Formats: sequence, structure tokens, C-alpha cells
Amino acid sequence: MVSVAQTVGAPAPVSARERGVWQALARVPDPEIPILSVVDLGIVRFVRWVGESLHVGITPTYSGCPATEVIRGSIRAALDKAGYGGAVLQEILAPPWSSDWLTAQGRAKLLEFGIAPPAAAVTNLRRLLRTTIACPRCGSRSTTQVSEFGSTPCKAHYRCDSCLEPFDYFKCI
Repeated sequence: MVSVAQTVGAPAPVSARERGVWQALARVPDPEIPILSVVDLGIVRFVRWVGESLHVGITPTYSGCPATEVIRGSIRAALDKAGYGGAVLQEILAPPWSSDWLTAQGRAKLLEFGIAPPAAAVTNLRRLLRTTIACPRCGSRSTTQVSEFGSTPCKAHYRCDSCLEPFDYFKCI
């Protein structure tokens, strides 16, 4: 189970009611990379109770993400199923989502699944410089980018020059 305290921007829950919401959200898979939950991705920014009204803040991974509406619908369905019908879903656009918001558990899940996780501590300089991407299968740092775009827009396609296996790299954003 994902520790809420590990989620960027999310404080540790202070009540059983809040924990229940986070647990429901941790079961919502990303439609493009279903091994990750929306909590693993760090797109759930907050869970707040305003009186008896539940508010959940969500930040899309990027403005053109084709999965945004599916994610919103999946979050709504999970909250309804868990007994939180009528929750207010708020889209939070600033600051924009960053791949730095992936939880440690999310990064480990990507690697285990064969997708190279993004490098941490994204900066403008790092975005400009090409970093060496390690193969998630054999660990070799001798890899070649095949395409800027992989199976989804948020991933690039690479090939390992050592084991010759292709793999996706979750881009730094």
C-alpha cells in the first residue's frame, strides 16, 4: 500500500476518513501505465474536507495528456464506490505536474515492469542535457534512444546496446 506521506504535496492523513479516501485513490490505476496508481504518479494533490464536502485536487501530467478525462472518470467512480459520492474534483494547474512527483514506490514499480523511471530532481539544465538512461533489464548504461516517443507520449523508446532489449523510458517533465 502506498504511504500517503510519500506522495509529493500530500500531508499524512490526520483522520480515518481521510485515510479511507487516500486508500480508495491508491487503487485507481493510470490507464496508460496500469501498474501505477494516480497516487503513485503524484497527480492527486490534496484531499480536504470542507465541512461535510470532500474536495480532491488533481493535476494532469500535462495539458495534452489523452488520459486526463479517463483518469478523472476513474477517480470519480472509485470515490463513488468507496462511499464518497458527490466529491468535488478540482483541477490544479499550477504548479504544473513534474515527473519528480512520482513516489519512490511508483519509480520502483516502473523499473520492475521494465520501464526506466525518470531521473530525479528535474531542472531546466537537466532537460537540455541528454542524460544516460540505464537499461531496466540488465542495468547497462550503454543505451541508445530510438525515438523521442514510445508507447505513450510521456515515454521515449530506447534500446540497450548490451542486452539488445528495447525498453521505454518515462520522460522527465
